[in-house]
Formats: sequence, C-alpha cells, structure tokens
Amino acid sequence: MVYAVVETGGHQYRAQVGDILEVEKLPYEAGEQVVLDRVLLLVDGERVQVGQPTVPGARVLATVLGEIKGPKIRIFKYRPRKRYRRRQGHRQRYTQLRVDQILLE
Repeated sequence: MVYAVVETGGHQYRAQVGDILEVEKLPYEAGEQVVLDRVLLLVDGERVQVGQPTVPGARVLATVLGEIKGPKIRIFKYRPRKRYRRRQGHRQRYTQLRVDQILLE
C-alpha cells in the first residue's frame, strides 16, 4: 500500500491513489492537473521515508474535480445588558482533488 502525507493550505492530508481530498481553496479550474510537492512522508509497503521537512523528489499528482462549500458556521456576538446582538454566517470554500499518482524520482 502506497500513501503519502502532503501539506497544502497549512493543513496535512493523507493521500492515496484514488482518494478524493477536500483542501483549502486553490486557484485552479475543474479538470486541471495539480502537483503537490510538499510531501512530508512517503510509505511504500515496508519502506517509510520521512522528510526533513520534505521528501526530496517526491510529488503527488492530482486532478481538480471542482469547488465545494463547507458547512455553514454561525457567528453570534452578544453583550449582556447592552442590547447588543450580531449574527453572521460563513461557509468556507474548498477544492476537491482526486489523487492520480504518487511519484518518487
């Protein structure tokens, strides 16, 4: 079993061929190929390569499937005894990636 731990958008994801990842929004259109080169860990069966901080020559190739929105988050500000109430909502945008290949040169 081959998998890699990649970093993008300040988060770390476990990527395996065929997986669909929801990462922080990337500036790519649907159908484009993306190269994730910040590979922190690479596991190939019994062989484990840990990067310091990244594994040299390792890349993950992924295809952009599209853009989705995360769950709605409610922000509510309140001050007791002051009649101060503010309600706000937020939905984070994510990019869906399908992992195509894990390469090590």
